[in-house]
Amino acid sequence: MKRIGIDVGGTNTDAVLIDGEKVISAIKFPTTADVMQGVVNAIGHVVSSQAPGASPVDAVMIGTTHFTNAVVERARLERVAAIRIAMPAGASLPPMIDWPDELRDAVDPLSFMVHGGHEYDGRPLVPLARDEIRDAAMKIRDAGVDSIGITALFSPLTAECELEAAEIIRSVIPSARITLSHTLGRIGLLERENVTLLNAALQGLGRKTIDAFKDALLRAGIDAPFYLTQNDGTVVLADVAAANPVYSFASGPTNSMRGAAFLTGLKEAMVIDVGGTTSDIGCLVGGFPREANNVVEVGGVRTLFRMPDLLPMALGGGTIIDPETRKIGPRSVGYRITEKALVFGGDTLTTTDVAVAAGLVEIGDRDRVKHLDKAMVADLLKRIEAMVEDGVDRMKTSAEGVQLIAVGGGAFLIPEKLKGAREVLRVEHAGVANALGAAMAQVSGEVDQVFSDMSRDNAIAEADRIARRRAVEAGADPNSIVTLDTEDIPIAYLPGDARRVRVRVVGDIAFMKEEEKRAADGMR
Repeated sequence: MKRIGIDVGGTNTDAVLIDGEKVISAIKFPTTADVMQGVVNAIGHVVSSQAPGASPVDAVMIGTTHFTNAVVERARLERVAAIRIAMPAGASLPPMIDWPDELRDAVDPLSFMVHGGHEYDGRPLVPLARDEIRDAAMKIRDAGVDSIGITALFSPLTAECELEAAEIIRSVIPSARITLSHTLGRIGLLERENVTLLNAALQGLGRKTIDAFKDALLRAGIDAPFYLTQNDGTVVLADVAAANPVYSFASGPTNSMRGAAFLTGLKEAMVIDVGGTTSDIGCLVGGFPREANNVVEVGGVRTLFRMPDLLPMALGGGTIIDPETRKIGPRSVGYRITEKALVFGGDTLTTTDVAVAAGLVEIGDRDRVKHLDKAMVADLLKRIEAMVEDGVDRMKTSAEGVQLIAVGGGAFLIPEKLKGAREVLRVEHAGVANALGAAMAQVSGEVDQVFSDMSRDNAIAEADRIARRRAVEAGADPNSIVTLDTEDIPIAYLPGDARRVRVRVVGDIAFMKEEEKRAADGMR
């Protein structure tokens, strides 16, 4: 099956075309001000490398930083309404209490706290105040707000309050885009509410982004289903991703990690992805990124949901160096490296200039950096080495040396030998590992909830069934689905033999057969 993988980064847009596991072509373009035109250009290049009469592309996988950038930049966010079902217990800290002021101002929230929710043991806290929800819905409608986040106390134990509230709101606002917290986050109320409201604020951008990618694919002459990559290194149908944009926050680094696993065949290793602006260090466990089990901040907002365990570093190919103090970063020239870096005729000293001066890579005009003091270049390389070693040490879970896979356009900055790493691996196509990771990604389904009044085996079986259903809804072939990991934790303080069960499954993309495509075309 032919697939195109695209990763849209802040500095470069990478694209690859693969047939099965064979890489047919790859390209790295500077990200353009018009992001979609850059996507069209990248697709055009990899497709043009095919022989005349080649079979069409079966699917396109895209990784994008659109959503996390919107949160970080406080831009392109919709006004949201927050409904918290937790009164009277949850009155002390209102919604978005811990958000940065400028981000809270950007979403200009309407907040409502109503009576309802459940206790930690699954009993109702107080009866759900349906009239309060209906009144809130009418005020939201009158304010012209369409994006709504609903969070109920202990809803991962039982989602009754959130589901009923959503029905009431839809009866008042049929066009409402509603995010329910139990579908995204874990038990902690504030963190779960935070990710719910971030998702609600991004749903409009999610729809616009998906539509823009569809248009870009049509302009590039591609008529195939397309998917967006997610935080866990898998993909989901674009229309499904539009409803849950928060699941694509960290898709860039996870794409690179999956690409590293694909290129090396390793399932257990550490990966450093060196881009133009930053580097991300993560760990492969079973061929997938290790998940974070603690609070993860996104744009200054505390969240607790499915995110990879990553260590970002202000080190990239475009990182600016102060020649006086020899301070490296944190600022970067980003996608303007071809204008600003010394080797391209610019006036800014970057890490790429240092690497070229040291003979580590051939980029631009080496004569433009021959004036750099050799002692300074050697000292800067030592400083870069120390930064990487510190990052590797912080991500390790044991004192043993690890295999470190260096990928990304700036991988030339990673030394051949590092303390704490028994081997530094470099592979062909490492510069476009992110696009490769997108192209060969599978589809996942996950469930993380509490089950009660059933045996352990039945609870795990039910969780597995739900996870498989979600994978199929996201675009997986039901016959290819396998269980990736299962975890169950008995909860002693809950009645009915309650236990928290987490199941994650993955499967291959469900490609339409030729006869199915013709039938679908005939129905259009």
